[in-house]
Amino acid sequence: MNILASLQKEIQEIADSQRAKTLQRFFKTQKGEYAEGDIFLGINVPRLRKIAKKYKDLSLIDLRKLIQAKFHEYRQIALFILIDKYQNSDYKEKKEIFDFCLEQIKYINNWDLVDLLAPKIIGNFLLKREREILYRLARSQHLWSRRISIVATFAFIKNNEFGDTLKIATILLNDQHHLIHKATGWMLREVGKKNQELEEKFLLSYYQEMPRTMLRYAIEKFSPSKRKFYLK
Repeated sequence: MNILASLQKEIQEIADSQRAKTLQRFFKTQKGEYAEGDIFLGINVPRLRKIAKKYKDLSLIDLRKLIQAKFHEYRQIALFILIDKYQNSDYKEKKEIFDFCLEQIKYINNWDLVDLLAPKIIGNFLLKREREILYRLARSQHLWSRRISIVATFAFIKNNEFGDTLKIATILLNDQHHLIHKATGWMLREVGKKNQELEEKFLLSYYQEMPRTMLRYAIEKFSPSKRKFYLK
């Protein structure tokens, strides 16, 4: 049995149908919902991380098969392995993994997958590079591409770089999807943790037109009096 088949067999053996049903409700997989058609096996994240370490040497060819598979956990474990590979690679290998991930974006089809990939590979790779790709993603019709564009900037925020987060937040200001509202508000909140004055300067320009959910996430760490001001 090859390595990929061995991994798939191990995952299938620990599948939990009852937990899968719960996850499919939580991640909104029903008709008309944001993750319509996503199929879960019902395996928790710690177990997936443990399995990922065991199969960390899978090739990109095999990882492509996992990412394009129908089961959510296959895609999740592929990302765990890709992140490990990326963090332990030289520049050439990092570039190969970055390009590979961009090619697979349409299969990164739920917020937990986005939030793994975006900062740890996409954002990290762009720390010292040109970032136009994020602006293209921000203007995409594809929900998960837009979420990637803003969550990727978490890597920049940790590096005390805030400009791209604020610019992309402006692009997403009138987005119609609540998952974009949440992600954008989250990143604005992270900016505020580093530089609240800068976040408030942004909010004073946009808080009256900002979706309520985005605003609530953005001001979550403010004092009660400041939250009251922005929500009035």
